[in-house]
Amino acid sequence: MYSNDRKVLRQHFIDAWQKANDKKPLDPLEAVLVDIISLHPEYHPLLRQGEQALTRDWQPEHGETNPFLHMSLHVAVREMVLAKRPAGIEIEYKRLCDYFRDVMDAEHAIMDCLAEAMWQAQRNGREPDQDGFMQCVRQIGR
Repeated sequence: MYSNDRKVLRQHFIDAWQKANDKKPLDPLEAVLVDIISLHPEYHPLLRQGEQALTRDWQPEHGETNPFLHMSLHVAVREMVLAKRPAGIEIEYKRLCDYFRDVMDAEHAIMDCLAEAMWQAQRNGREPDQDGFMQCVRQIGR
């Protein structure tokens, strides 16, 4: 799924959703994508648009959120928890799932911290600050 080509990345979501709708077997990554897509019914029509979805731009300055970026952040959070990196993320994930009583709300809160860490890293031209990210996550709900 990893690529620098946004069309390739977006196509993974579209293909996984199509396979799920066609009741075809999913590989483990596709199952994760389908789970995330299932939690976002507002994106279902977009995933049926094909080429239009692959090339569309979303403008944050106009209040638009890129659905593929949003879903990719969900994937990133789940991968961090699975890999237990950074250290302590799986404990905080469970705590936040219990706190919010909803996986999606917990992931959205963590995603806010992740997006901020990524933005800061890009702005400063360096690697994301894992300690700062974890400090942000630990502050949620406290």
